[in-house]
Amino acid sequence: MSEEGGTGLRERKRQRMYQDLSDIAVRLFLEKGFDAVSVAEIAAAAEISKPTLFRYFPAKEDLVLHRIADHETEAARVAAEGPSPLAALRRHFLDGLERCEPVTGLNDHPDVLAFHRLLYGTPSLVARAAAFLERSEDALADALGGDLDARLAAGQIIAVRRILAMENWRRIAGGERVADVRADAVAAAERAFGQLARGLPHLA
Repeated sequence: MSEEGGTGLRERKRQRMYQDLSDIAVRLFLEKGFDAVSVAEIAAAAEISKPTLFRYFPAKEDLVLHRIADHETEAARVAAEGPSPLAALRRHFLDGLERCEPVTGLNDHPDVLAFHRLLYGTPSLVARAAAFLERSEDALADALGGDLDARLAAGQIIAVRRILAMENWRRIAGGERVADVRADAVAAAERAFGQLARGLPHLA
């Protein structure tokens, strides 16, 4: 096996371990509650030691946030696709609504609803998620130029995406069906991105 092939295999195994540990932890959290499950219990269920678990996830909350880790730099990546940052981000969010992606809040699968209740119903996870949003904002600001204007714009864009998703999730969690929420979700996204375009014409 070549050195490059060996490195690729090791990285795949490493990423699989991240996913397996997160899956085990989330399952336990959903069964018993976040605060009722210890790190030692998670390590035992995964058949590894606590020090090994902490090498992958420095904080207990990170085991949950791993589920959305791939979205951390998503806005920055999308903004770079063009034709303009806001046009790309608008299209991406609307496409997400069409596909009922969990990150848009427009998804009523029981597993998704249970995960969102865990995430938004646990204070320490809410605090950790805030740090996730700050990193998303920083990455987008860098993609938009990195100056003060870019940071101000990134803050507005990330806030709009978060509020739109939370409103969709709130309605779905309240018992409404995706089919009944979709049209309002699309209209709200169009209004919100229209307002962003008017306020940030250099990005539109």
